[in-house]
Amino acid sequence: AYAQIGVESAVMSASQQQLVTMLFDGVLSALVRARLFMQDNNQQGKGVSLSKAINIIENGLRVSLDEDSKDELTQNLIALYSYMVRRLLQANLRNDVSAVEEVEALMRNIADAWKESLLSPSLIQDPV
Repeated sequence: AYAQIGVESAVMSASQQQLVTMLFDGVLSALVRARLFMQDNNQQGKGVSLSKAINIIENGLRVSLDEDSKDELTQNLIALYSYMVRRLLQANLRNDVSAVEEVEALMRNIADAWKESLLSPSLIQDPV
């Protein structure tokens, strides 16, 4: 109960940039757990963790992007997030650990680039 209150407090007081960072951390955590559950043959844990990762990607990271944007980076991220979701669905159906590892590596690269951009505020653009 106290952990939930702590998470809710962090979310309520977070900036938009911090919220995106929390989404990246959440999806990476879910992917690590999914991979470990797969290695332990824990089908239920795998399913719950992959569902959580997919939910964060689709309903957190992807919806925060402007799909009508002509910006190449935005369009590339939308396509990459769609690819990641497809790979995670395949991983779940085929019990394919390598697909989870692939998505984890891709997501870690994006998360690292995002966190690095936060250190250079001039790289972050305000929404128009």
